[in-house]
Order: sequence, then structure tokens, then C-alpha cells
Amino acid sequence: MRVLLTGSGGFVGRHLRRALDERGYEITCVELADGDDVLDFFRANDTRFDAAFHCAAIVGGRASIDGSPLGVGTNLALDAWYMRWLVRTGTPRAVFFSSSAAYPVALQQPGDVRRLYEEDINLQYMEEPDASYGWAKLTGEKLGSYAEAMGCRILIPRPFSGYGEDQDPAYPFPAFIRRARERQDPFEIWGDGSSTRDWIHIDDLIGATLALLDADVTGPVNLGWGRATSFDELARIVCSAAGYRPQLKHRADAPRGVHHRVSDPSRMLNHYVPTITLEEGVRRALNVDTERSPEE
Repeated sequence: MRVLLTGSGGFVGRHLRRALDERGYEITCVELADGDDVLDFFRANDTRFDAAFHCAAIVGGRASIDGSPLGVGTNLALDAWYMRWLVRTGTPRAVFFSSSAAYPVALQQPGDVRRLYEEDINLQYMEEPDASYGWAKLTGEKLGSYAEAMGCRILIPRPFSGYGEDQDPAYPFPAFIRRARERQDPFEIWGDGSSTRDWIHIDDLIGATLALLDADVTGPVNLGWGRATSFDELARIVCSAAGYRPQLKHRADAPRGVHHRVSDPSRMLNHYVPTITLEEGVRRALNVDTERSPEE
């Protein structure tokens, strides 16, 4: 099976590459860090692959989403050319990684946790998503519907808070792990600590994506546990696993994003059940050899 993988050096891309390699697939990787520009590839390449996985995107955690909206908006071009390439080459099966950031921010406000369903996004009447990153993903989904109408079957995973031992330190999970390793006290948390996220380990994120693809699922599917975990609770889990109990210090001046972001994972659970709990993921991250390269 011949597959295309863009963004193969990123967090999702490199884990997906390993999984595809284990299946024995013939993989063509396009990675900017290796000197391969995805836009140039989509404009010039006419190869018809058996399947394509589009992981290339500009994102760098909350600070990047809020602090560099035009840079993140570059994803609009990446995704538009991806859809055009799929149609031009006649590639029959594709994955477009969307995001929970595509959901309306109006559904993620303080108060009771409201779990997000795939149907909460209506591509005919699109509501305000989370910043330019959310708009890019939402627009990518809309463009995907046009590409699917022209013959390409597209799976659209919507990962919630993906995490893992080798994630970029700009993201909340590795930042918490670093603070716990350093036994920081007080332990800093952006916001008031009460906002919640739905954490899913990268191994389960990849496992779910491939299981859905194997089942020939198309359209949007939430990837998450459906477990609402506040940042205060995450800090307590991380610090408890590290063996200390610091004072929590909240930073009201720091970027914080929406208040609640939690999935209803029912559609995913029809095909894949995640196995790595948040507590297990924390233990793995704390025990990883920090001197070892993430690529080893």
C-alpha cells in the first residue's frame, strides 16, 4: 500500500509514520524540516497514492494560537492545496486531521461541562471556532466535503488534547511534566485552574485513526476519553506521581483558551477503545529518559 504522509516530523506525524511503517506500507514523507515544502509538493506532484495522511500544520500551543494568528492562518493554504491535490490525483482515501478547536467557542464556556458531539459543527452555518487555528481546521473540513463530493473518501479525526512523552515543550502537558521533574514549588498554572480538557495519549490517537480508517469510516470523529480534567486536577495527578505536593500558583494574565473542551467519544468507541489512562500517561512521561532523543 502506497501512502503519502505530510508533516512526518511533527508530533502526530512521526508517531503515525512508525505505525504505518510497522504495517509495511510504502510511505512517501513530506516534511519541511527535511527541506520538502508541502505547498510545493501539492502544486507539482501528480502521483495517485492508495491513501494520504495530512498532518502538516503550523501550531505551537496556546501561546502560538493567540500570539501568531496570521502564522497559524497559513494552514488555510496547506489544507486547500491538499484537497485540490486529492481531487487532481484521484487518490481514493484520505485523512484530514482537524481539531477540537473547530468547535464553537459558545459551547465551551464556564458553567457545567457540555460534551461536544460531531453534529455540533454545522458546515452549512459555521459558528465561531477557537481563533485562526480553529477557523483553518473548520474551513479545511468544509473543503473536505467538496473533495469528498468529487470522489475522495475522507476521514476527519478531531483530536482533543493529545499528549505524549515526546511532545513539544510549548504544550501544557510537557510543561507540567517539566515543572514536576524540577519539583517547582509553587507550581504554575495558566488561568484559574478550573478549565477542563479531555486528554488522549498519542498512541491511542494513532490507534483510533487507523482503526477508523480500517473500518472505512468517513467524516468527523472525536478522539478523546470524554473525561473532563481540570488543570488543577492535572497538576495534582502529575505532582502526586512525582512524589511531592506543591502550592498551586495561578496566572490570570496568561493565555488560557476556552473554559471547557471535552468530547463525546461515542462514534470512536464503536471502532476503538483507548487504553492509556491519563494517570498511566503521566507515569510514562515522568519515567522517560530525558537524555534520549524522541526519534530513538
